[in-house]
Amino acid sequence: MPGTSGLVALLGAGRMGSALAAGWLKKSRNQIAPERLIFVDPRPGEAARALAERHGVRIAPALDTAQADQVSALVAAVKPSMTGEVLAPLNAMLKPDVLVVSIAAGVPLRSLSRALPGRAIVRAMPNTPGAIGKGISVSVANEAADTPEIRQRAEQLLKPAGPVEWIEDERLMDVVTAVSGSGPAYVFLFTEALAAAAEAEGLTRELAQELAIRTVAGSGALLTSGMGDPAELRRMVTSPNGTTQAGLDALMGGSGLPGLIRNAVAAAARRSRQMGSDSL
Repeated sequence: MPGTSGLVALLGAGRMGSALAAGWLKKSRNQIAPERLIFVDPRPGEAARALAERHGVRIAPALDTAQADQVSALVAAVKPSMTGEVLAPLNAMLKPDVLVVSIAAGVPLRSLSRALPGRAIVRAMPNTPGAIGKGISVSVANEAADTPEIRQRAEQLLKPAGPVEWIEDERLMDVVTAVSGSGPAYVFLFTEALAAAAEAEGLTRELAQELAIRTVAGSGALLTSGMGDPAELRRMVTSPNGTTQAGLDALMGGSGLPGLIRNAVAAAARRSRQMGSDSL
């Protein structure tokens, strides 16, 4: 299993790869020792460089033959358009039992399997809250990886970022990408807008931002507390004919916020499908 032996190679140390690596390196989660991790990227991001310096993780511009021979799991976090050209040269270097987990958005299993024929491959979509263990990952396995043992190995790599869910129909990954992959940006935009609205009503910028951030963060904590589902919690906050109801009426009038969110998810899912087609 990736948690017990061999090197774990992170191929592509950008934002999402670094977020996942940050979860691996958290002492409280004790998942992957720094000496068992290698960042493979000719131009690693600032977050990855900081992680490497803090924990003593190796950085290499590319895997050499000796390093590749030690790899037990490869996590591909490169740009979707580069996935095939980066993975294909590694096929002859890696041992047959190496598990490949791809978190490249929109790149389907058939494209990954073409670059790495016959290998066990899991396609996963984590999200950026995984950097603090508050994310979620959704995964789908190709035929070679569709065993309980290999799924468990993949989960060991993904669980430090948060819970791991599995789907059987890969086509649903486009929706997953649009909701949990892109969703944090929607929440951040809402928080920006809430702060800007508070400032427009007379609050200082500092207080407006503090109120907006704490309100969104606290509401997220309530959602994961088990106190109720989103609709129940919304009703708990909303008194008939009160201030909250007035605000909700403004948000939900016409197509309103629900319609905007529906359009955003549809647009992101459509783009994910296009990215998958581009990788063929």
